[in-house]
Order: sequence, then structure tokens, then C-alpha cells
Amino acid sequence: MARTAAAKSDALFTPDFFRFLGELRIHNERPWFEANKQRYEESVKEPTLRLIEALQPLLRKVSQKIVVDPRPVGGSMMRIYRDIRFSKDKTPYKPYVAAMFHHQKGKEGSAPGYYLHLEPGESALGCGVWRPEGPALKGIRDAIVSEPARWKKVTSGLTKGSGCTMIGESLKRPPPGYPPDHELIEDLKRKDFGVSVRFADRDVLSPEFPEALAQSAREMAPFMSFLAEAMGESF
Repeated sequence: MARTAAAKSDALFTPDFFRFLGELRIHNERPWFEANKQRYEESVKEPTLRLIEALQPLLRKVSQKIVVDPRPVGGSMMRIYRDIRFSKDKTPYKPYVAAMFHHQKGKEGSAPGYYLHLEPGESALGCGVWRPEGPALKGIRDAIVSEPARWKKVTSGLTKGSGCTMIGESLKRPPPGYPPDHELIEDLKRKDFGVSVRFADRDVLSPEFPEALAQSAREMAPFMSFLAEAMGESF
């Protein structure tokens, strides 16, 4: 995937973007965050919202069904505040930035979407569907069985030479109703259907980062289309 290029314009992010997130991992406490709140707004939140705004027309060309919302509240950017009510980990902040570009038909696994994760040394763009249930899960597995050649094409095209890897968990045994000796049994055992491509910190800091993300999204589109159709949606 095309993930690096010469600078042509100003980058959205400065080095303080990753510096702040790295320091937040060490000082994950409210007093430190409040003392650095203005820095968070200027170095992290505002440039991330500008990135999402830049991605709006680019991802619209990939699919009209994907929602890219740059609003600071209720938009694609996810909150940095952790929900610690039922967690053993009581650190209040996520030491990373995340954004979800969901299908217009659903946010919670009812249709595939794109997920952006920005973290020092761990940045990535992912796509697919996480833990589909019931008819959605059966639809994907049935589509793999009925269109094995297409499934192999859309997945091998991503994982061979593109930097993408399949992600998610799988069942230990073949799912009921599917032949255990099927040539694609490892894919049929999947509980998650997703792929991810990683970006170096220097890629994120590049002026070309929005287009690099859009290029990755375009290459992931056939995989997304397969999943959407299998779940009864268009892409």
C-alpha cells in the first residue's frame, strides 16, 4: 500500500501528537491531563478532527455508505475518556486516538466499517465487522461457502504484498452446519472478519497521510463489499 510520499503541503499532525500520547500513557491521571488540556486540544483533538474532515470527500469516493463525521461531539472521533465503571483498569484516559467510520446502516456490528487507531508505534487502519451475530454471521459464512473464489480473491489481494493482515479471533472447532474439511474452514471458524494495515509514526506525520488512508481504504473496498453484501447491505 502507498503509505509514504514526499511532502507537498503542511502536515496535519506535529511531533507533539505522539509525544502527548506517550506522556499520557505514563501520566494517565486527571491532574496531569487537566494541566495539559489545552495541549491535548491543540496537538491531538483539533488535528484529528481536521484529518476526519479531509477524509470526508476521499472516503465518499470509496463508498457513499460510509459515514465520516468531523463533528467534535457525536462524530467519528471516539472519546479519549475511558468507561471505567466495570473495568479493573481504572486509568481514566485512552493513550491513543481512535475514529470509527461506520456503515450508514449500523454502528454495532450490523454492517462493516473502517476503524482508525493512532498510537505511538501502533497506528493502523482496520476494516470489517467485529463479532457479528445471528443472521449476519451466518450470512458471511454462507457467502464464503457459496463464493469461495471471490472470498479468496478479496482476501488474498489484501494479505499478499499489501501490508494487510487478517485480524480477530476464531473458534477452536468448526462451526455447526459447515463441513470440517472445507477448504476455507479456517475462515469459516472466524468470529471476527477484519483486516488491518499498519502505519509508522512518520507516515501519520506526513502531509500525505489522508491520501494514504484513502488509498488503503480503496484497496480494502472489495473485502468490505463482500461482507456488506453477505450481511444484506450494499457498499
